[in-house]
Amino acid sequence: MTPTLTQARSHTVTPRRRPKRTRRRGTLIAWAFLSPALLLFLFFKFIPMFEGLRMSFYEVRPYLGDRWVGLDNYATIMTDDAFTAAIWHSVLLALGTTAGSLVLGLVFALLVEGPARYLWFIRTAAFLPVVTTMAAVAEVWRIMYHPADSGMVNSILGWIALEPQPFLASEHSSLLSIMGMNIWRGTPYDMMIFLAGLVGVDRTLYEAAAVDGATTWHRLRHITLPALRPVFWILFTLAAIRGLRVFVEVYVLTNGGPNGSSEVLMTLIYKLGFQKSELGIAAAGGIVLFVATLVLTVLVQVMRRRQNA
Repeated sequence: MTPTLTQARSHTVTPRRRPKRTRRRGTLIAWAFLSPALLLFLFFKFIPMFEGLRMSFYEVRPYLGDRWVGLDNYATIMTDDAFTAAIWHSVLLALGTTAGSLVLGLVFALLVEGPARYLWFIRTAAFLPVVTTMAAVAEVWRIMYHPADSGMVNSILGWIALEPQPFLASEHSSLLSIMGMNIWRGTPYDMMIFLAGLVGVDRTLYEAAAVDGATTWHRLRHITLPALRPVFWILFTLAAIRGLRVFVEVYVLTNGGPNGSSEVLMTLIYKLGFQKSELGIAAAGGIVLFVATLVLTVLVQVMRRRQNA
């Protein structure tokens, strides 16, 4: 006998809802696992950040008590020639590093993109500068930039009949030398992100374009670059923020010299806070850097959404 509709319904298992107590318990367990990381963020990130914001409105005097100065620290930053030059150097370094690493990263990604077996070794070797400690990289480049004839870079220039260059020892080339090292270190990271983006490009589009007689340049311009547009926005944001917050390489290579020609905002804040004990002005400089980074990120996101709309 075939079961009736009532019997079929009686055998249907209705899914049980999870009781509120079970859901609440799962939420508490999740927060319990997150609590160590949240405590670390609280004590080593958020509390220092708010303390820095508070200090930016005071003249910090450790033994005499802090004195309220309002916006005087910010006024000092905006009118001081050293801060103006440091901000300008930071912007130039960020723009040059971002542009150079993006262009070279894309070029290298196009060169090593493919299924060949030996390419994994080339990609791994090219990515090594990214995972190397910045202090070690900067120290190696400081030795390579030795201004004498025996310096490594100058020896290479001598092979092509070029005179030795001062590099880090000159006011005119110190910032460019740091920029060159940053481009060298940032290019492999951008290359790997571009490689990940190239995997998602539809290969049938290349085949259709080849059938229509499109050249390599036309395929790159009308297929590859539009498909990589989201990757460009991500890398531009990360590279620009990385360029604005540069510190270790400048500190190791030049320490802001010679004569402040390579001084950036981070090194100036460090010197004010830890060498001159002007903690209030240093805190105001940190807040200005934070606001600049936030504004840059928001602007990039707004431009990306408008372009996608």
